[in-house]
Amino acid sequence: MTKARTLRAFLFQTGTTGLFASGRYMSSNFQRLFFALLAIFGLAASASPGISASGYGRYSTGRETPPAMTCEPCAAFNALNTSVRDGKIARRQARDELSRLLPAISSYYYRHGGKNYDRSEWVFPLAGYTLRAINGGGRHGYEPRGYDWLDGNRHKGHPALDIFIRDRDQDERDDRTGQPVPVLSLTGGVVVALETAWEPGSGLRGGKYLWIYDPSTETLVYYAHNRELMVGLGTIVKPGDRIATVGRTGFNAHKKRSPTHLHLTLLHIGKDTLIPVDPYPILGRCHKR
Repeated sequence: MTKARTLRAFLFQTGTTGLFASGRYMSSNFQRLFFALLAIFGLAASASPGISASGYGRYSTGRETPPAMTCEPCAAFNALNTSVRDGKIARRQARDELSRLLPAISSYYYRHGGKNYDRSEWVFPLAGYTLRAINGGGRHGYEPRGYDWLDGNRHKGHPALDIFIRDRDQDERDDRTGQPVPVLSLTGGVVVALETAWEPGSGLRGGKYLWIYDPSTETLVYYAHNRELMVGLGTIVKPGDRIATVGRTGFNAHKKRSPTHLHLTLLHIGKDTLIPVDPYPILGRCHKR
């Protein structure tokens, strides 16, 4: 007799099958007994929807993604970034904390299998799109003057490129495919900061965003205005991994006048500062997917 049949026979004999089926009359004591039996019979994983065999929760995207791992320096960076974003930390303290955390994040990345990827291996960050999706003009919307990461949500300038998708009805789906557009990781790296709790009416400019740190090039990459995030803090990614879908989250990006786009920023780690890098020449050499 199989384990499952043995367990079912036991439940039938004890008169508990109907209680479990309805789920309404399961006392906490009975629940503990039931799941203890599941563990004994080796069925706990199959009886717990949404939990994979490895114990990690699945993301709601319906697509397998690398599980988020426990990364203490990543969690600390996320807290630091939030404090900077919200203007709740002194600039000197923020700089000192940044200098302390980045080496620890690099160590975590390589200890957990992270690799160095040459720029020739980097991938254009929107699946199915090219440079043509970026604004025209001499600087393509890139304006680093006045920008300082330490200014947080009140920063000036626009040290970024906006990459627009075909979405005339603003439903966060590609007009040709009818599907959400995947955001792909430009570089390798590890997820060090994110925001998932944005709601309409919030003054947060980036909406649902991700920060990924690439230790091999000492670059922080910022992906903003996402519809849905597909990775968590501590997730290690390689170029081309799906990390989000394009959305309309963020104070200005949510407004009707704003076309649906990905906001992409690259910051190089300098001495006591983060230096904006123009992504346009880099994106022109990226692989397309």
